[in-house]
Amino acid sequence: MIRINQIRLGLDEPEEILRSRAARLLRIPEDRILEVRIVRRSIDARKKPLIFYSYTVDVRVRGNEAAAVRKAGNRNIAIVQMKPYHFPGGNRGAGRTPLRHRPVVIGFGPAGMFAARMLAEAGYAPLVLERGDDVETRTRKVRSFWSGGKLDPESNVQFGEGGAGTFSDGKLNTMVRDPDGRNRKVLEIFAEAGADPEILTVHNPHIGTDVLASVVRAIREDIIRMGGEVRFGAKVTDIGVEDGKIVSVTAGGRVIPAEVVILAPGHSARDTFTMLAGKHLRMAAKPFAVGVRVQHPQAMINLCQYGREDAGALGPASYKLTHQAGDGRGVYSFCMCPGGSVVNASSERGLLAVNGMSSHARDSGTANSAIVVTVTEKDFRGTYAAGEAKFSAEKAGEDPENAENLSGLLPLAGMEFQRQLERRAYEAGQGKIPVQLYGDFRENRISRDFGGVTPVFSGQYAFGDVRGIFPEEIQQALLEGMAAFGGKIRGFDRADAVLAGVESRTSSPVRIPRNGAFEAEIGGLYPCGEGAGYAGGITSAAMDGIKAAEAVAEKYRPDFL
Repeated sequence: MIRINQIRLGLDEPEEILRSRAARLLRIPEDRILEVRIVRRSIDARKKPLIFYSYTVDVRVRGNEAAAVRKAGNRNIAIVQMKPYHFPGGNRGAGRTPLRHRPVVIGFGPAGMFAARMLAEAGYAPLVLERGDDVETRTRKVRSFWSGGKLDPESNVQFGEGGAGTFSDGKLNTMVRDPDGRNRKVLEIFAEAGADPEILTVHNPHIGTDVLASVVRAIREDIIRMGGEVRFGAKVTDIGVEDGKIVSVTAGGRVIPAEVVILAPGHSARDTFTMLAGKHLRMAAKPFAVGVRVQHPQAMINLCQYGREDAGALGPASYKLTHQAGDGRGVYSFCMCPGGSVVNASSERGLLAVNGMSSHARDSGTANSAIVVTVTEKDFRGTYAAGEAKFSAEKAGEDPENAENLSGLLPLAGMEFQRQLERRAYEAGQGKIPVQLYGDFRENRISRDFGGVTPVFSGQYAFGDVRGIFPEEIQQALLEGMAAFGGKIRGFDRADAVLAGVESRTSSPVRIPRNGAFEAEIGGLYPCGEGAGYAGGITSAAMDGIKAAEAVAEKYRPDFL
């Protein structure tokens, strides 16, 4: 197969002419081309307002393809070897170790969902335990909460079918290298489950939260159809360990025998991490980031990126911004949601966190993204109360006086740092999303009215002291970053840009170490996904879940059937 990069088409040119463009670049007659398959389509706005689509295509030709590539003499044309995804062993896996009980998957976010999906297809009949509700019930509860109802700590924006990604933009882009085809497999499964097939070819694919609900339900139904089981309202409260190996999990008061458990709890399962610390499971602190959600008119972002306010068929523009503050901290945009809304993403009573969300159409007229600052152990080492640290240390068999063992407490300290900020955010907005215009944030005063930016929220909001949520170092880094971004996108640092806090769930503060076979120190426990510290988005989490399923299939055969 021949791959051709950077074939440009005008916005009004039909894709059918890709065949003739490919023939011209290959210097061959068009009738020699047997097939043209679009691999990727992106937007080329380097000469805005003159904008093109840029295509990568795979071409199959009659005759010697290598000779055709040599004749073309173009660095954008090369032979590629197509490697379709292959699950080890196919049906019933490749492993030889007998598996006496069906594998258990903890968590039904992207990592757990795709781990279960692959195991079910291979005949392992996995049992999924999800603390939250099915997507239909969960959606009703979330919308009730946004309208002023009570928060359900077990079923909310963070917990439930589909994980935190269900109430997000549904972005599927990833920076993870994919030589084995897992990324493509994830996209194919999403498309088969009802996502727009364009996710297979567009450069920055997204599903949209309004579509994700039906997509994750379809994947759940596939798992059940292939022999798996999904239990909702099944919070795991304990694991049984004997001789360094897992032997059971406890959920809903029931003890479930298991010698293989895929742990995919998501980045907000703080009580689960605390429980695991008490089981002598080694965890490491991992850097994360905290900050605010900022909202601007989508037309302003379109004008900067496309040279036009009306994006038209291009769809609302996005951006990605980075800056290094004077003290060395990274400041960057995260989870940018074109045409979206800012949502109350809380999962614990008395604490408040926000996130961004977009529908498939991305048509709210307002752009939002997180602007976050990197946080390290130095920031949260002192936030964990001494009594709590000592208690957790004793549970985990650690000595709090031993500096070498302090790292065992740091993941819990990172969680407490997040909680501290979320508690301040809750107080700043009196239980509602706290909001402050950027000019008032800069001048350290409470806002009274909105300006020219019309914010879009899912959840109740109130003006409050967003700046006061953060330690001074993070305040200054946010100010420096916003000013720097104003030099990259005109108007980004406008005084009436709307800030909301706190964006604290960018990633897990925890990494659960695993060996080359994907097992943790507790044998049979396979940590994966965002919560375990190995992913940073829907696609990378799904790919990591697939890797965990592969590791199980490489070692075990399902003898329980």
